[in-house]
Amino acid sequence: MEVVMQLGLLAVGFVLLVKGADWFVEGASKVAEKFGIPQLVIGLTIVAMGTSLPEAAVSISAALKGSAEITIGNIVGSNIMNILLILGITAVIKPIAVQRSTVRYEIPFVILVSALLMGIGYTDNIVGRVDGIILWVLMLCYLGYLLVMSKKGMALLQEDSPASDKPVPVWKMLVLIVLGGVMIVIGSDVAVDAATDLARIFGMSERLIGLTIVAFGTSLPELVTSVTAAIKGKADIAVGNIVGSNIFNILFVVGTSALITPVAYVSDFFVDSVMCIAAAVLLLVCVFRKEQLGRAGGLIMLLGYGGYFMYLMR
Repeated sequence: MEVVMQLGLLAVGFVLLVKGADWFVEGASKVAEKFGIPQLVIGLTIVAMGTSLPEAAVSISAALKGSAEITIGNIVGSNIMNILLILGITAVIKPIAVQRSTVRYEIPFVILVSALLMGIGYTDNIVGRVDGIILWVLMLCYLGYLLVMSKKGMALLQEDSPASDKPVPVWKMLVLIVLGGVMIVIGSDVAVDAATDLARIFGMSERLIGLTIVAFGTSLPELVTSVTAAIKGKADIAVGNIVGSNIFNILFVVGTSALITPVAYVSDFFVDSVMCIAAAVLLLVCVFRKEQLGRAGGLIMLLGYGGYFMYLMR
């Protein structure tokens, strides 16, 4: 009975996280638009970070509660899942075109920051405040890069996006932001508590829970967005969204968590970190020549995730 209750609480937590992030991003985007902030800047900052809000909320909440294995497991697990599972499913549905800048710069940058996280954590088994500052500096550099590339027309421009047909009152935008924020906080709290209790009930480590159940729950926005885009014939945006989300997960989420409280990095995460880097390298290999992720590449990624999942369950 307790298992059913904790699974129910976990589901409720995920629903609150996903819907809360959606409302928060919508409200923040509308407010920014209202005050004349360009759609390009909104897309590169608020919306991009918004897809990482569930990971951020869960990871920071877990770090504050001393469940460090959920913090790192959530991020590493989400990044592995984003590439191998989500892009794998999306590519099998429809081949994905990849922008040249994503192939040349952004995917290699994912590999770099993934290796950096592994190096930082494995060296002294902790991601401290100095490490958090380093990750935040890199995130600000990445934001600067996005703005420069977009102005040169080398990234996905959002300036031509149609404006809202009906103006939304400011009070409604603020309500969305507040409600979304409250839902994210409550959802993350409920999800972490439920995941921790499930780990205790089944005798599973917090690392395993973080790498699988929690990672899947916080990756739901990326999964829904990418698969929906593929079904609607807009699969070309999927790789950019996933790559951007993975970068923000490491630089923004882990960086912020480490600034709030030092995050332990247990030695068991070494294999998972290697897998995280290998997934990004596999993506680069699959798209490097044709600047497209085809069905064969998607199938290889799904098989890769299947093998990794079997390793976790051994």
